Amino acid sequence: MHNTDARRARRLVLAQAVVTLAIAGPAILLGWQIARDVLIGGSAATLGSAVFALWVFGAYRAQEPGRLVARFYGGELAKILTVATVFGLAVAWLEGINPVAVFGAFLIVQVLPPLLANRIAR
Repeated sequence: MHNTDARRARRLVLAQAVVTLAIAGPAILLGWQIARDVLIGGSAATLGSAVFALWVFGAYRAQEPGRLVARFYGGELAKILTVATVFGLAVAWLEGINPVAVFGAFLIVQVLPPLLANRIAR
């Protein structure tokens, strides 16, 4: 079961990366800064999910279900901190951040692949 779950998590993170690039491409038509901001938002979601997957699906023992629950909570905290760090660095280092592009891309990348997870998991 662990290998199947880890494989699904990898596919979901890959799908998030693909969606990030898929929405950043057309965003170039609106300007380089918008495309940059879309990449930032999508990358924050993808990186957060990757950190969560690595945290949860790293080496664990199925004989210790209590530790697995703790790994989920720890993974979610690590994900939130990762996303907050990406957003914080972007705001601190870049000028003219478009919040609609950043948070819109984040929302799309965070929500769309899980909605399509059954197709992705095949």
